[in-house]
Amino acid sequence: MAWYVLRRVGQAAVVLWAAYTATFVILHVLPSDPVALQLAANNVEIDSLTPEQREVAEARLGLDRPVWQQYLGMLAGVLRGDFGTSYAKQVPVAQLLGERLPATATLSGVAVLIALVAGVGLALLAVRVPRGPLAALLRRLPAVGVSVPNFWIGLLLIQVFAFTLGWLPAMGSIGPQSYVLPAITMAVPTSAVLAQVLIRSLDDTLGEPYIATARAKGLSRGAVQLRHAFRNAALPTLTILGLLVGATVTGSIVVETVFSRQGLGRLAQESVLAQDVPVVQAIVVLAASAFVLVNLVVDLLYPLLDPRIARTPRVSRA
Repeated sequence: MAWYVLRRVGQAAVVLWAAYTATFVILHVLPSDPVALQLAANNVEIDSLTPEQREVAEARLGLDRPVWQQYLGMLAGVLRGDFGTSYAKQVPVAQLLGERLPATATLSGVAVLIALVAGVGLALLAVRVPRGPLAALLRRLPAVGVSVPNFWIGLLLIQVFAFTLGWLPAMGSIGPQSYVLPAITMAVPTSAVLAQVLIRSLDDTLGEPYIATARAKGLSRGAVQLRHAFRNAALPTLTILGLLVGATVTGSIVVETVFSRQGLGRLAQESVLAQDVPVVQAIVVLAASAFVLVNLVVDLLYPLLDPRIARTPRVSRA
C-alpha cells in the first residue's frame, strides 16, 4: 500500500511539473510584449520610452535574462507560492487568486455535490424501474444532458427562474441564492456523464453470477443493488468523477461569464484578453493542481473499494 501511495504521489508531481513547463513554453512563444502591457496599465505608450528606459523596464520584469533563467526563476517562485505581479492590474498574482478563488471553489463544490446526487440517483432509478416507457426515458436523459451546451442551460435557467418567475438572481455573487443557477448549470453535464457511466456499469455488474447468488439468498432488489452491485460498479464512475471535478475549474470560465460572477474563471477570461501572462500561468497551474489533487484522491480511494488494486505483482528477473 505504501509503494502504491508513493507511486501515485510521484506521478502527480510529474504531471504538475509538465503542466507548468508546457504553459511556460506556450505563453513564451505568444506574440505579446509584457513591457507594453504593463505600461498600458499605467496609461503610458511603449513608443514614448527611450531604449535605456525600456532596458530598465525589462530588467525590472526579469525579461533581460536568458529564457532558461526566467523559467527556473519562475519555477522557484511558484514552489514558494509567488506567481509574480500582474502586468495589467499591477498587484501580486497571489492576491488576485486569493480574492477570486473562494467564490469559484465554493461554486465548484456545490456543483459537484449536486452532480453526484443527481447522477447516482438517476442511475439507481434507471436500473430499478422495470422495462417500459419510463425506463427508456430515464436511460435517455443522460444523453440529453451531455449534448446540451453549458451556456444554453445557463441562459434557459436565467430566462425561467430569474426573468419569468423572479425566484433567483440572474447575475452577481452576493448571497447563497446567487450560487443556485450557476451550480445547476455546471452540474447538468457532469451528472449526465456520471449517470451514463454508472447505468452501463450497473447493467454489467447485475449480470454477474454473484448477483444471482445474492438474489437466491432472498435479498430484495434494492439491497442487491446497493450492497453488492453498486460497490463494484462505482470504480469506473469514480474515475470519471475525478476527471469531471478537475474540469469544473475550466468549466467555470463559461458559467461565470454567463452569470457575471467575480470568480477565477472570469479572471482567466479577463487575463487572456489582456495577455496578462503571469495571471494566466498561475490559473493554469492552479487548475492543473486541482485536477491532479482530485485524481490523486480518487486513486487513493481505489484500494478501499477493491483491495486487489494495491497488490501490484512484483516481477522478478531470473
